[in-house]
Amino acid sequence: MAFKNQGSSPSALVIEDIKVDSVVLLRMLQKLNCEVTVARNGEEAVDLFLRGKIFDIVFSDQDMPVMTGPEAVAKIRAMGATEVKIVGISADFGGMEAFMQAGADVFVPKPMKLQTLESLIQDVIRKKNMSG
Repeated sequence: MAFKNQGSSPSALVIEDIKVDSVVLLRMLQKLNCEVTVARNGEEAVDLFLRGKIFDIVFSDQDMPVMTGPEAVAKIRAMGATEVKIVGISADFGGMEAFMQAGADVFVPKPMKLQTLESLIQDVIRKKNMSG
C-alpha cells in the first residue's frame, strides 16, 4: 500500500552489512514510497550525517564490521540528530538493550515484517506532516 502524503517522501537510511538483508529492507521501503540510502556499516552512516545528510528514519543492524549499529546510533545522537527516528534491528534479542542505551527509539527483531515497517513509516509521515 502506498501512502498519500503531503510533501516529500520520507527519507530512510538503511545501515546493514549483509547485502540480502539490505536489499529486502530497501525493496519494502521503496514499496512504501520512501527515498532510501544504504550504508554498509555504522561508520558510513555517521559519515552521511557528518556531511549534512538528513533522514526521517534510520534502520540500523546491530553487528557490522568497522562500527556496530549501537555505536553508530550513539554517535548520530551525539551530533545532535535528535529528530530522526532510529530503529535498531537484530536477530539477537540482546540487541534491544544495546540499541536503547545508545539512543534508538525502537527495537525490532529480524526479520522485519512489512506491517511493522509500514506502521513505523506512518508514524514518521504523521510527525512530518505535523511539523511541516
